[in-house]
Amino acid sequence: METGMTHSTASSNKTQLRCPLQEHLLQRRNSRENLDRFIPNRSAIDFDYAHYMLTEGKKGKENPSANSSPSREAYRKQLAETFNMNRTRILAFKNKPPTPVEAIPNDFSSAAHQVKAAKPRRHIPQTSERTLDAPDIMDDYYLNLLDWGSSNVLSIALGSTVYLWDASDGNTSELVTVDEESGPVTSVKWAPDGKHIAIGLNNSEVQLWDSTANRLLRTLRGGHASRVGALDWNNHVLTTGGMDGQIVNNDVRVRAHIVETYRGHQQEVCGLKWSASGQQLASGGNDNLLHIWDRSVASSNTPTQWLHRLEDHTAAVKALAWCPFQGNLLASGGGGGDRCIKFWNTHTGACLNSVDTGSQVCALLWNKNERELLSSHGFTQNQLTLWKYPSMVKIAELTGHTSRVLFMAQSPDGCTVASAAGDETLRFWNVFGTPEVAKPAPKAAAEPFAHLNRIR
Repeated sequence: METGMTHSTASSNKTQLRCPLQEHLLQRRNSRENLDRFIPNRSAIDFDYAHYMLTEGKKGKENPSANSSPSREAYRKQLAETFNMNRTRILAFKNKPPTPVEAIPNDFSSAAHQVKAAKPRRHIPQTSERTLDAPDIMDDYYLNLLDWGSSNVLSIALGSTVYLWDASDGNTSELVTVDEESGPVTSVKWAPDGKHIAIGLNNSEVQLWDSTANRLLRTLRGGHASRVGALDWNNHVLTTGGMDGQIVNNDVRVRAHIVETYRGHQQEVCGLKWSASGQQLASGGNDNLLHIWDRSVASSNTPTQWLHRLEDHTAAVKALAWCPFQGNLLASGGGGGDRCIKFWNTHTGACLNSVDTGSQVCALLWNKNERELLSSHGFTQNQLTLWKYPSMVKIAELTGHTSRVLFMAQSPDGCTVASAAGDETLRFWNVFGTPEVAKPAPKAAAEPFAHLNRIR
């Protein structure tokens, strides 16, 4: 009953509010006190149109002739619209407004409107689209055991064995199992051609394999004194980082493969990334140091001096990622005692920003299509976090792993991310969207009279 009473009361209130207002307008309109004197503006009156409306304009409407037809009436309406004869006012009380001047031509304004049109918000699945078992994967923060090649084949090291998973058909094959004296495998990295792969071993050696023929091509020795946990390619140069703190550039085309040695880390090198230009190398180590090396100052005779020695992190620096849309922008992530993602201008060595993520940063990947950064983490949530750059606002957090997410790799199209964790699972996330479909080339305009035979 109370609801009904409230409803009726509200209705009566609306009625009371509506009626007095209408009555007030009527009373004011009929009251002599509110009459006003309106004087037409002669300069704003179209006298020809006024004369027509007073004499001829109403004849057709009030007294339709017998000869009128639907087509004649339609023609009359269209003619009236064309000559602006549908106006009802005869007298004008205001000056005509000035003709608006378009600051921007219609073509440009419509184009600008299209540019400003917001993109539809991308749906980011909160769960992995596929999960594979990864038994015997080493739960070691300082290693790099996962990589995705340009041929769409993913490599993962499980203990002493390297497996290949073809993302196009889902087939799995075993590339190699090393013996106990050499293993376990401590790093894997595809060459740019997507066919050759480098495998770092616990005994300080590095093997080069042809994945299509399942054939060992050569073994690189003498560069390190202990395990090789970090690898990266720069065209035909394979850069290796070891537990001995050394970084070695190996030209795989020549017999004497060691061409440069970088000495700057006092502890294990756990992160290596060449810039897209191949000019600068970023290295991170367990000594909390981040170095930027430049090939222009490299020398094969003496230990190369770094370009920048960055000491802002307070834990091991493993996660490194060069920005795809700004060549001198580098993102780095610190371990459990640091928990920060830092952004660097590698030309000047300046730290542009630092964000405390709240947990160990294990890996970083940039979105190739949007200004976004993906990070993987350890305790306590073991999550993947997607950040908007440069605001560093969290876009999404992807959970599912039950142990720290140590390794991440990105598909060749840049859309899918594979993550491997200490929980012995390999998960695939559609975090960066779907590949953009190439638009078909516009068809050439048809030539006039193309269907007719030409006179020669």
